Amino acid sequence: MLYIPLTEIDPHALLRDRTALDPDALAQLQHSIATEGLRSPIEVWRLTTPRDGHIYGLISGLRRLTAARAIGMPTIPAFLRTPETLAQALAAMVTENEIRTQISPWEKANLILNAVEEGHFDTPDAAIATLYPSLPRPSRLRLRAHVQVVEALGPRLTAPE
Repeated sequence: MLYIPLTEIDPHALLRDRTALDPDALAQLQHSIATEGLRSPIEVWRLTTPRDGHIYGLISGLRRLTAARAIGMPTIPAFLRTPETLAQALAAMVTENEIRTQISPWEKANLILNAVEEGHFDTPDAAIATLYPSLPRPSRLRLRAHVQVVEALGPRLTAPE
């Protein structure tokens, strides 16, 4: 675990599978961190090519990172994931977010494509198999179809609505 300056973390290096943060929940988290401290570190990986002063990409902990920035924390505790542990950390992030709130197929497809583009997986099918291992075959096929739709329409649309 490291203490990383918030300015060195790119929260958008990996597209999130959740596109919006609840402002009320975020305010509660800010208050909790300000009064009681941060209880769980975020997860990051070292970017192959630093961008805009960012050395690390965020895997999990967007709400914690956003809250920490809002209250002016200079650093944040973080687990640094290596290429060997990155796929596992991504899968855990996906599972955790699925438990919290329903993630749309569009958001899942965007995450899959971004993970492939970033080089974390060779193909969308490899990403689906790792990130959503418990999906039955018909659901994996539907998700793969969503990936194809996002590949085709993603440059023209930012959200499924």
